[in-house]
Amino acid sequence: MNLELIVDVRPNGIWLALLRDGKLIELHEERGSSDFVVGDIYLGKIRRLSPSLNAAFVDVGYEKDAFLHYLDLGPKFGSLNKYTKDVIRGKQNVAALNYFKPEPEINKDGKIDDVVSSSQFVLVQVAKEPISTKGPRLSSEVTLAGRYIVLSPFSNKISVSQKIKSQEEKKRLKDALEGLLPKNFGAIIRTVAENRTLAELEQDLAQLMEKWEVIFKNLKGSNSPKRILGEINTTSSILRDLLNGDFTNVHVNSKETHDEISSFVEQIAPGKSSIVKHYDGRIPIFERYGINKQIKVLFGKKVPMPSGGYLIIEHTEAMHVIDVNSGNRKGADGQESNALATNIEAAEEIARVLQLRDMGGIICIDFIDMHERDNNRKLYEKLKEFMKNDRARHNIIPPSKFGVVEITRQRVREVTEIETNETCPTCNGTGEIQASILFAEEIENNLAFLLKDKGLKGFSLQVHPYLEGYFKKGGLFRSMQWKWYFKFKTWVPITPNTSFQLLQYSFVDQQQEPIEL
Repeated sequence: MNLELIVDVRPNGIWLALLRDGKLIELHEERGSSDFVVGDIYLGKIRRLSPSLNAAFVDVGYEKDAFLHYLDLGPKFGSLNKYTKDVIRGKQNVAALNYFKPEPEINKDGKIDDVVSSSQFVLVQVAKEPISTKGPRLSSEVTLAGRYIVLSPFSNKISVSQKIKSQEEKKRLKDALEGLLPKNFGAIIRTVAENRTLAELEQDLAQLMEKWEVIFKNLKGSNSPKRILGEINTTSSILRDLLNGDFTNVHVNSKETHDEISSFVEQIAPGKSSIVKHYDGRIPIFERYGINKQIKVLFGKKVPMPSGGYLIIEHTEAMHVIDVNSGNRKGADGQESNALATNIEAAEEIARVLQLRDMGGIICIDFIDMHERDNNRKLYEKLKEFMKNDRARHNIIPPSKFGVVEITRQRVREVTEIETNETCPTCNGTGEIQASILFAEEIENNLAFLLKDKGLKGFSLQVHPYLEGYFKKGGLFRSMQWKWYFKFKTWVPITPNTSFQLLQYSFVDQQQEPIEL
């Protein structure tokens, strides 16, 4: 299994594509503003209590009040609350908890108004980003995630990832961390910590303690609402969580971002920075690695499968519904075998689409009916196997007697939606057309303007792949591209871009930036 991260730096933000063996499995957009990202820590102020919901609404600076349920306060809320107050008032003079006296754990069946009051300051962490009309969901179980360790203040418990199967390795890691952790700090040991040295764990812990120092400094004398600690950006987060022996390459189309990522990779995995490569090709980076085409295939309402079957995906306010269809697939072994093969293929594609679109909440899948119970069991086991690599928490219910499978998947941000339908390029949706035969002439006129009037050199023309073939048709000396060369005495490279509509084109400079006409 090979993992590659493709980083497309654009003027309005950064797009990240994670590929597994060349297949797109995650797509993220990093905008200029990174407020209210999962993991961000804020000093908030209780706006109002809702005893009926056993929750509080908290002002953290977002347009909608954030939601904090009693169960998300965490058992150590009393200690966190005391520490927060003492730091703000100057009673706690150091970040370390060596001399801090923890408070008793709060009652897990208690009531919100017994623990907090209106206008009270609280230190909270974003658990879910704002979704639709809702504000962020918060937690007061503040944790700091590192590469190998998740640090838990005010706790003395050390847990080890269940994905580490060796009992000897679990004991080794636990014993190693017991000797490293400062007083009143607990930890969760992550899967990637398996077989790591004591020095690597110590370095990771030191970086997390530096973050705790930042929280302490930013809390001193603070007022609400205020962001106390921002989570690292999406690129670094993906690398931190996934960087292992399977991670082969990180391709970046910006030299500045390339240097930043190289430095970060060297910091978290010394000696691995060579996997970060600067891409400076003429073809856009998403086009070069076939990502635009996969986006158009996988983000539509109808998602085709290689065998000829397809998925129909519908989004509603309450849930996501997926229908599996065999399409024109034909099997020689009978209807039941054909249904099983189609369903297993669909299960693999669904697991990929859920992760790619970040679909959360309730997902109902209507698989093709199968009459043999053994086949339903096989489908269920295969679906669990395909979902194993999904980093979001999820539960899968076995197929019902109607062949419907229900999945609940952790929802921490809005589902990724990309519009794949295109406006008719000839009429622009008006239903009326102009003389499209003059399209090549329009490009030639703009070419003349850039070369003769503006005196530009070294640019290229990006067009839809069909138009690329049209302009290059005829071969040496006979194609439209060669005619332009003889006419303007300048060779203009023509590159395809599958994200373009049929009659869309753009002139770009050597940095792949569009040229204004």
